[in-house]
Amino acid sequence: MNNLLPLPVLLPLLGAGLALILGRHPRAQRAVSSSVLLIVVVVAASLVVLTDRHGPIVLWVGAWPEPLGVALVADRLSSLMLLVSSIVTFTVLVFSMGQDVEERKRETPVSIYHPTFLVLAAGVSNAFLAGDLFNLFVGFEILLFASYVLLTLGGTGERIRAGTTYVLVSVLSSLLFLIAIAAVYAACGTVNLAQLSQRLPALPPDVQLVLQLLLLSVFSIKAAVFPLSAWLPDSYPTAPAPVTAVFAGLLTKVGVYAIIRTQTLLFPSSPLSDLLMWAALATMIIGILGAIAQAEIKRMLSFTLVSHIGYMIFGVALASEAGFAGAIFYTAHHITIQTTLFLVTGLIERRGGSTSLNDLGGLAALSPILGVLFFIPAMNLAGIPPLSGFVGKIGLLEAGVQHGGALAYVLVAGGVVTSLLTLYAMAKVWNRAFWRGVPDSTPSGNPLVVRRRSVVLPRGMVVTTGFLVLIGVGITFVAGPLYGYADRAAADMLSGLPYVQAVLPAGVR
Repeated sequence: MNNLLPLPVLLPLLGAGLALILGRHPRAQRAVSSSVLLIVVVVAASLVVLTDRHGPIVLWVGAWPEPLGVALVADRLSSLMLLVSSIVTFTVLVFSMGQDVEERKRETPVSIYHPTFLVLAAGVSNAFLAGDLFNLFVGFEILLFASYVLLTLGGTGERIRAGTTYVLVSVLSSLLFLIAIAAVYAACGTVNLAQLSQRLPALPPDVQLVLQLLLLSVFSIKAAVFPLSAWLPDSYPTAPAPVTAVFAGLLTKVGVYAIIRTQTLLFPSSPLSDLLMWAALATMIIGILGAIAQAEIKRMLSFTLVSHIGYMIFGVALASEAGFAGAIFYTAHHITIQTTLFLVTGLIERRGGSTSLNDLGGLAALSPILGVLFFIPAMNLAGIPPLSGFVGKIGLLEAGVQHGGALAYVLVAGGVVTSLLTLYAMAKVWNRAFWRGVPDSTPSGNPLVVRRRSVVLPRGMVVTTGFLVLIGVGITFVAGPLYGYADRAAADMLSGLPYVQAVLPAGVR
């Protein structure tokens, strides 16, 4: 079973090399990319079943003696994140294939796009499966290198400017991560997560606090937790629709995953819970206030992305089984919903010629199916019952009430307010882009924004977006089993024993 673990990393990397060789054969390149990612979906689904039945699975790469080597570890949390991320990457890849030839050459050049996309998928998988801090760093760097290329596809001035900001922030966070890894190794003599869980409690409390702050700062930048989130709304909206969608769905969630993993395994008795609660509250409120102030859909969704990261940090800050279970469930839900909304925005831009609310109108009449594709995930993001967004938010709010205390109740109130303001933001898009008539003239003077009855949305793009909409709805129907799975994952993480016992032999523990 443990031989399955390298496949989600190795297959995309090998596929990227083959896709690069096939750069002059677009059909073969697309076939390789889609086949590789489909196999990764199957492997990830197998790992979800195996880890739920048998506990964590470990592979020591290169047959080095434990614990000197590099370990790949799959438990319930990492397997679930791997499955959801692989479904999203596969669907987004198929969506990008649905673009017509000229747009594909301009927006996502095949010879560059497919190899880079597969490298991104490999980096995400490696981050989820990493069993030590340095391999986690390697996973981050793989996906960041690929994201630099994807973000600047097309070479427009706007994308280069956004890419510059993204690169600077990422390089800074990577440098800080290396400093944190060096400090952890100097203090503990290892970077293996299982070993660190046993050695960190023996350190003086002030040293533990410094190490925790370093790691939290790094992962908060990557997860876009306020006040370290200002880079995101300026970076994501400029990229092509498939790239923006996969960025929004996955990259920040890798940072959230790292926070959950380190907080439960390395710092289970965290003295920073109150700080995390304030950060969660600020992230929710300031993010959603930024969203409702926007008149451009991509920027609005970028701010809602920041805002809803706050819900996940809310669950982490509670440091309880119910809180972590809610955070895990909400993370899985949000990956699919946020990706779907950015894909729908790509269709809106194609159908209406713009993503500015000042320029759009009448889309519900012009393209009813586009209205359905937007409305369902928008209501899911806002947490309208009985959709999965409502289930996740109710779970987090209940965990906050169970936790008790004034700050927890303030967070519960903040979560409710954020949900209502999210509904307002989605209603704003619906009313102005879909419900009202087509404006006779537009403030931007965009000549493309007219009643374009001749524009036909590519069937492949519509079908793949609809598939992700169904995945989001499907999470609602399996919310009970999925929440039970999240509960079991949270219990394992808070205990720490299943992970440590699986990774370290008895003589090393």
